[in-house]
Amino acid sequence: MEIGVKLKDARMEAGLTQENVAEEIQVSRQTISNWENEKSYPDIISVIYLSNLYNISLDELLKGDSKMIEHLEESTNVVNSNRKLLFAIGVNVLLVILFILFNGIISGNNYLIAGCASVCIISTCVLFYQIIKKI
Repeated sequence: MEIGVKLKDARMEAGLTQENVAEEIQVSRQTISNWENEKSYPDIISVIYLSNLYNISLDELLKGDSKMIEHLEESTNVVNSNRKLLFAIGVNVLLVILFILFNGIISGNNYLIAGCASVCIISTCVLFYQIIKKI
């Protein structure tokens, strides 16, 4: 059984509306609806609050839903997230250093300068994306 169905069934058994649950765990009613319709998944803290609110175990709530387990693993894997961020920083620094070092060599070719500048801009955007994703 998928987590959305489990959440809805548990809410109904507890005699609560989506608004009641939303107020209790401090999210919007739309968020509860999205979780129950599996348009999005709750984070681990919300899953714990829901487990306590519905008086069911985390094991019972999460077992059998591979997508939810995958979502939780991805959202709580700090080591992998930090590794991606450090890699993006390293690549960005390396590209900027190479651009500065080879500036004299490529200064005669406008296409090469534009290409190198584009690569630096793209790598900086990837770095900012990783930083924003981490926040």
